[in-house]
Amino acid sequence: MRIPLAALQDTIAAAFVNSKVAPDMAEIVARALVRAEADGISSHGVARVPPYAEQAKCGKVDGFAQPTAHRPRPGVINVDSHIGFAFPAIALGLAEGTKAARENGVAAVGIAHSHHFGVAGHHVEDAADKGLVALAFSNTPSAIAPWGGKKALYGTNPIAFAWPRPGMAPMVIDLSVSTVARGKVMLAAKAGKPIPDDWALDADGNATTDAKAALAGSMAPLGGTSAGAKGAALALMVELLCGAVTGSNFGYEGTSFFEPTGAPPSIGHMILLFDPAAFGGAESFALRGEEMFAEIIAQEGARLPGDRRLVLRETAARDGVEIPDALYDDIKARGA
Repeated sequence: MRIPLAALQDTIAAAFVNSKVAPDMAEIVARALVRAEADGISSHGVARVPPYAEQAKCGKVDGFAQPTAHRPRPGVINVDSHIGFAFPAIALGLAEGTKAARENGVAAVGIAHSHHFGVAGHHVEDAADKGLVALAFSNTPSAIAPWGGKKALYGTNPIAFAWPRPGMAPMVIDLSVSTVARGKVMLAAKAGKPIPDDWALDADGNATTDAKAALAGSMAPLGGTSAGAKGAALALMVELLCGAVTGSNFGYEGTSFFEPTGAPPSIGHMILLFDPAAFGGAESFALRGEEMFAEIIAQEGARLPGDRRLVLRETAARDGVEIPDALYDDIKARGA
């Protein structure tokens, strides 16, 4: 079923309002999920509505929580999500962090006691749209074992980077420190489809093509089932930045983003913002960036990271997005 973006957002917001979510929060979260769907990131898009709604209904995420922010030092913004949805807390952190970065040249935004980070690339893109260079990190419930181990301790822990470009959309890099996002394995398990053998390991630490066995085991860190030591190290780095620095849960302490049972995930995020005007290349940073990009696209077959999203976004804005009938019916019923 193909649905226009505005109509889809309204339907999702209604489902959230009927699931113990404040109307303003429902609108923010619905917008974020539709934005993900429009960019072709279905694992972080409309498929998240049922688990989000169920968690709001049972209180695993507080749909009425209003994030708060304070600035203990000139370049530091601390945001508390208060066990609410991540997106309102991120919006508050970016607004306050942008002010701090303009004043100080750099700013760090730590977000504590939060929920699913969504598409990390969208948050840094929003900052780059304002002329800032941005890095973002989030930990997630455990899915990756330490390299050589079998028990998952680290999350899939996204890392994103955005670079502003004059007169066009920012260049965005968005990756998970797992070989693929765990949401893709979830979708494969629901569909009864196999997964590539370098995506995940079973509970015994062996590579598997069985999506259900993968969910009972661990995700392969970036580099795959045979060369993932560096990916596991990056996962640990993000755990420390987002769990220890913000005072939130580590991945192994957080509970699932998909199940309504258990305590709130209460994980953390970290966003670093840089105002290029404060640095040595202030006058030429944009030009220098474009010089690099020109060298990349001059090579046959090469493209800039994130370019695919722009094509999909334009198509979705014009034609809407294709949503499975059963999923759309579920969401519509929740809002009735």
